[in-house]
Amino acid sequence: MARKPKLKPLLVVEDDPGLQSQLRWCFDGYEVIIAGDREAAMNQLRKHRPAVVTLDLGLPPDPANASEGLATLVEILSEFPLTKVIVVTGNDDRENAVRAVSQGAYDFYQKPVEPEILGMIIDRAHALHDLEEEHRQLQQARISQLEGVIGASPQMQKACRMVEKVAPSDVTTLLLGESGTGKELFARSLHTLSPRSGGPFVAINCAAIPEALLESELFGYEKGAFTGASRQTKGKIEYAEGGTFFLDEVGDLPMALQAKMLRFLQERVIERVGGHKEIPVNVRIVCATHQDLPRLAEERKFREDLYYRISEISIRIPPLREREGDELMLARVFLDRFSSKNGRALKGFSREALDAIEQYPWPGNVRELENKMKRVNIMAEGEYVTAADLELTVGEDSQPVMLSLRQVREVAERKALQRALTLSKGNMSQAAELLEVSRPTLYDLLNKYGLK
Repeated sequence: MARKPKLKPLLVVEDDPGLQSQLRWCFDGYEVIIAGDREAAMNQLRKHRPAVVTLDLGLPPDPANASEGLATLVEILSEFPLTKVIVVTGNDDRENAVRAVSQGAYDFYQKPVEPEILGMIIDRAHALHDLEEEHRQLQQARISQLEGVIGASPQMQKACRMVEKVAPSDVTTLLLGESGTGKELFARSLHTLSPRSGGPFVAINCAAIPEALLESELFGYEKGAFTGASRQTKGKIEYAEGGTFFLDEVGDLPMALQAKMLRFLQERVIERVGGHKEIPVNVRIVCATHQDLPRLAEERKFREDLYYRISEISIRIPPLREREGDELMLARVFLDRFSSKNGRALKGFSREALDAIEQYPWPGNVRELENKMKRVNIMAEGEYVTAADLELTVGEDSQPVMLSLRQVREVAERKALQRALTLSKGNMSQAAELLEVSRPTLYDLLNKYGLK
């Protein structure tokens, strides 16, 4: 026997029992949910997540005016901004209907109710909501999934969007972020998404090479330029011809080399050490640093003109402690990766371990988390990683307290989703059961926060 298709929920906020009964049976193409006041309406919204709501502006406790109805509208849109709200008013209440639309309502309809006309407005609202949802999903599919970059938090999505916008140009880009945040991954993404992707990607870390050798590494040298220079050698910049040159930890570039680097950036020509010939080089420059370059420029430890030259566009990569929920996603990915590589059968994390991962500030960022998962994959004795296996020292939370209820709610929802997905190993039915919501509601929440 074929199963009946699940009907879309439609929330009707109406205090009149007669109209409640009429509207319940008018829209047989929807699962009609009735709420008689603001509190009931919000509870039903949180439970069923309807795309469309009809709202009587004359709700009690003050049916004589629309203040309660308008307050309900504001609360609905503050918590569920994508919901299409159709306000239903009396014939003499057009002014408040227009006011409701100006405050974000999708449309208004005047009583008495004619089911055919109101049904047409509701169908049109659903169609628009579905189109907008499809567009959001397409955008989320594009956002963030830069090669090698793992993260669904709004902070990371913002950084990924900037990479997608900047990559097609040849503008010199500065990546800012603490050690371990993945600056080289972002630099590679800038290269991969650019017209230069067919060319080489050459990286050099200014902090990893002794100052005496750095110039020859960057610019190359001629035969006989110094003791041991037995042949002509190209520098890293020349090897990046036609591609992208990534200068990591540019804040550690010695002052003596900064002038030469500035000239190269301005003229796109280099001179090898010991040479006098100008060599044109066609490369895109991407720099990165964890240091505060404007402060170094004030202290005369970094040339101000060089700073402005390398930061035509700056992209900040957020530290892990600012990436809402990403620590759980990364922990799960790294644990699975190392378990597969080492032939382990770890099933996941205990609840205490998840608490520890969320509360720890991760000063070493993604690199520290990756190393921690590599260690526990070897050392953990049970099927689940425990808080003791992690050996994380969690101090008092020093993060500022958020006063915006909407922001607090969104952060809490995202974290709950991440925890449920981690505990269920991505099983949607188990995750929905843990969250005590239906599967459609779970999918709506995943789409809302861009989680996969």
